[in-house]
Amino acid sequence: MIPFSILDLSQVGEGGTVREALDNSATMAGHAETLGYTRYWLAEHHGMPGIASAATSIVIAHVGQATKTIRIGSGGIMLPNHSPLVIAEQFGTLEALFPGRVDLGLGRAPGTDMKTARALRRNLDNGVDSFPNDVLELQAYLGEGDDAASRPVIAVPGMNTNVPIWLLGSSLYSAQLAAMLGLPYAFASHFAPEHLFQALSIYRSQFKPSAVLDKPYAMVGIMGVAADTDDEAKYLYTSMQQSFANLRRNDRKPFPKPNRGLQLTPDEAAMVDHMLKYAVVGSPATIESKLKAFLAQTEADELIISMPIHDIKARLRSVELFAQTGLMEAVN
Repeated sequence: MIPFSILDLSQVGEGGTVREALDNSATMAGHAETLGYTRYWLAEHHGMPGIASAATSIVIAHVGQATKTIRIGSGGIMLPNHSPLVIAEQFGTLEALFPGRVDLGLGRAPGTDMKTARALRRNLDNGVDSFPNDVLELQAYLGEGDDAASRPVIAVPGMNTNVPIWLLGSSLYSAQLAAMLGLPYAFASHFAPEHLFQALSIYRSQFKPSAVLDKPYAMVGIMGVAADTDDEAKYLYTSMQQSFANLRRNDRKPFPKPNRGLQLTPDEAAMVDHMLKYAVVGSPATIESKLKAFLAQTEADELIISMPIHDIKARLRSVELFAQTGLMEAVN
């Protein structure tokens, strides 16, 4: 048994509104908390009509107000979009509001297209290349501030909070950096399966103990759709399949309703099947069997599940069914 957590994109469903999406996130977080999930993370994406979590720290605060014990945080903040000082202040504020519950997961992709990335007003010439230094700068802002008077810049709120930092990745780069810095690591196998096992191997073999972590701690992600029957789960899963196909076409629209007669082109179907290689879709018996195999292969310390389901009632049911597999180490 290992901890299970949830990654939420605060999906704006076809026919719905941003307000409904944000309310659904709060409802889902509260439900996950009662079932014993460990974390509830939200992801930074921009310019996508189907995702409402662009102002990620604000949505984290919204979820925090709806919960009491579950850890809340980012999966992740795309650090090249931001000044490390601003992120330190935002997450220092979150830690003040929700003490002992906040995680700061960091990614180095923009989380959007290049035009939108430029509109975020960060220097794109060295944003990714400066990622390691930005992580170190952020750690310093969130760390001990006893010598604050002698520091040229301090984060208030932020200093002395020691908000836990995670590195997120879909390639080998962040695995190497997380190992070098001795930080926990999360791999985005829910949409980028290619380098999963190589990244985990690099992270574990190259890990250097740090003040925050004495041994490697790896989280892996999946797309998960559970329902009472395999057929119902496959039907609900067509929303995610359509969403990825729309992304390939650069057709930006709200998160689609499921479609029993879904037809994708052969190229689209191949792309979706590849990107969602590790998706776990099915009835309770099916998902438990698939999860056992996946967790045995990865030897993950924690699993984080994104549940791309249009209907909130069906989504909440999926949260329940994953918790009931007998594989989750529940938080009391």
